Order: sequence, then structure tokens, then C-alpha cells
Amino acid sequence: MVDVEFEDYSMKVKSAIADRVDAVLEECAGELESQVKRNSRVDTGKTKNSFRHKVTGSVMAEHYEATIGSSDENAIWEEFGTGEYAIHGDGRKGGWSYQDEKGDWHHTRGKAPSRAFWNAYTSLKAKLIRRIQNSLKGL
Repeated sequence: MVDVEFEDYSMKVKSAIADRVDAVLEECAGELESQVKRNSRVDTGKTKNSFRHKVTGSVMAEHYEATIGSSDENAIWEEFGTGEYAIHGDGRKGGWSYQDEKGDWHHTRGKAPSRAFWNAYTSLKAKLIRRIQNSLKGL
């Protein structure tokens, strides 16, 4: 009779995978956030500086996610445009007037989209995918 001793290394393997995934997603999300900020139009810097990223998930849940976004409402207007310049053509037509924080009145037909997030994403997508693949290759 042969004695067989089973050693379970599954937790060590899962931990190594989790560490690697956390690190590479944090790195990639940070790079994408930085590129979005570089692409952003700057008047006051409020919108540009509002972008943040967060990495969530776990090996046990078999789900990871990197979220990059802004809590500033203007980020949506910058990305998709407003009024006659809205990218889907669904903006207000004919223009409107508004009063700024200094009390001055302005008339506008809208704001052209800057596409800061989309341009960052499309320019970095292939590079970030390769980085993730290379990082996980040796596991």
C-alpha cells in the first residue's frame, strides 16, 4: 500500500493571482485616469481634477472591475457635448442664455464634445490589454 499525502496550495495560487490582478488593474486604471486628465479641457480645472479610479473584485468572486469616472456633472457635457453640438444630435436647438457665477450673461448654442475619456480609452486600449496579458502570463 502506498501512502499519498495531498497538499492543497489552492489558496496560495489564488492569492498570487489576486495580487497580480489587483496590481495590474490598479496600474492600468491609473494610467487611463491620467490620460483622461491630460485630454481634458481646462478652464478652472474642476472637471479635470474630479476624475478618479477604483479597482474592485476578488478571485473568490471571479470578478474584477476597474472603474474610471468623474463626480462632476460637467464631465458628461464635456464628453458628449450639449445643445446643437451634442454627439447624438439630441441637444437643445436654437441656443439659450445663462448667467455665470460672476453674474455675467452669455448666449450659447451649446458646447462641442471634447471626448477626453473616449479618446484616452481608444488610444490606450490595445496597450493596456497587452499589459494585462503580459502580467498574467507567468501565473
